[in-house]
Amino acid sequence: QVQLVESGGGLMQAGGSLRLSCAGSGRSFINYAIGWFRQAPGQEGELVGGISWNGNRRMYADSGKGRFNISRDNDEKVVYLRMDSLKPEDTGVYYCAAVDAWEWPPSWSAPDYWGQGTQVTVSS
Repeated sequence: QVQLVESGGGLMQAGGSLRLSCAGSGRSFINYAIGWFRQAPGQEGELVGGISWNGNRRMYADSGKGRFNISRDNDEKVVYLRMDSLKPEDTGVYYCAAVDAWEWPPSWSAPDYWGQGTQVTVSS
């Protein structure tokens, strides 16, 4: 069993930076790839990016390439999403999700566990 808790969201101005955290619990947390998803108002959820279980592999959606960075600390059982040069279109609820997968990239279509989400609002 893995539990995920996101934090760090807030109201930001365009151009600013924000770091979201995804705190995990459970001994098996380190075995999971972690993805960050965004649910924008009136839109389908989308994968923002993800990181492999050991932190050696990362991937980003085109919308975040060059601006977002995902990292993880397995000793602390936390995964971070650093977002720079924020844009209004980054607004949404951000969720982290755990995928039990050793291959890369994993299938992000059906994560095993989800967090409760944290709201990010970027004003222009």
